[in-house]
Amino acid sequence: MRVLIVDDDDIALATLERTLANAGYEVLLARSGEEALEALRDSGCRLIVSDWMMPGMSGIELCRRIRAEDHNGYRYIILVTSRRKPNDVVEGLSAGADDFLTKPVNPAELRVRVRAGRRVLALETRDLAIFAMARLVESRHPETGAHLERIRNYARALAQSLSQSPRYRSLVDAEYVRLVYLTSPLHDIGKVGIPDSVLRKPGRLTEREFEIMKSHTRIGAETLEAALRQYPDAAFLQMARDIALTHHERWDGGGYPQGLQGPQIPLCGRIVALADVYDALSSKRSYKDAHLHGTALSLIVGERGTHFDPDVVDAFLECEPAFLSIRRQFADNGGSAASGRPAKDGRPRRTRRKTNGGGREPVHEHYTGCR
Repeated sequence: MRVLIVDDDDIALATLERTLANAGYEVLLARSGEEALEALRDSGCRLIVSDWMMPGMSGIELCRRIRAEDHNGYRYIILVTSRRKPNDVVEGLSAGADDFLTKPVNPAELRVRVRAGRRVLALETRDLAIFAMARLVESRHPETGAHLERIRNYARALAQSLSQSPRYRSLVDAEYVRLVYLTSPLHDIGKVGIPDSVLRKPGRLTEREFEIMKSHTRIGAETLEAALRQYPDAAFLQMARDIALTHHERWDGGGYPQGLQGPQIPLCGRIVALADVYDALSSKRSYKDAHLHGTALSLIVGERGTHFDPDVVDAFLECEPAFLSIRRQFADNGGSAASGRPAKDGRPRRTRRKTNGGGREPVHEHYTGCR
């Protein structure tokens, strides 16, 4: 494993480098916070040992910058400092540090703390396993393409936008954003229990088929709840269960499976609801064209306060450029990056609203046939 050491003192750099190199690590060196950020972007290094007091960008500010940037995977940060007061520890942890080393650094302690960081980073194999489980479900419905990649990135963008709001700042912290990104791909895991005759039907579902399809929310929640009983403190399982169960609920109480209303719906479910609908609207399927972004946006804004949490819609409008970027980055061939087939007059095509048996269906049933 590579370790990035950040310090403006050449003697300290050499001492730390020698200790870790002798322990078998590949060591990268940076003499400032700016150099460290550049090295992280270039190398993908995931374990950082940084001095606290440095000219220019301090170790505290480096922590904040690392947490704010969209790195591919978690970064474990150990701050090296001569500070020992409780308030200093609080400040460092609040900035995003994972651990501390006190100067003068004891070589044996450095090796042990770096080893502890490796154990934490190894937990990301769990994240890969979660995404693999979600991909297994998607493999039964191959035309959805990069749906999972888009969903988790849309959900993270919404959560990050909400985290800037005073109303949500205490709830939606960096860990919450990370968990939304991690667990949102499991929103449809219950579809493993849906027959192919329903799941892979190319056209609109009958009322009976739609009732069968709706059961995927409970199947997914029950599956994750069984795991949660074994590991009741696993926050990622709690959020995954809530998302699986509630991502088809509506703000006005007209959704399923429980008919929850307003803040009764967990925030993570409200976030994934919008992300899922946007992706359904803006993606091509065998039975529909992709909608223009502006059309999808208008439909979602039109359901503000009915289908969707008004605050989540507002967050969507705030991070609209991020949605467009994600849509382009994870486009299916001929799919979600397409602007949508325009009508002859150049305006976006409008899909006629249909309902099964005359009842009102969610917005994405109106416009996309998404289940």
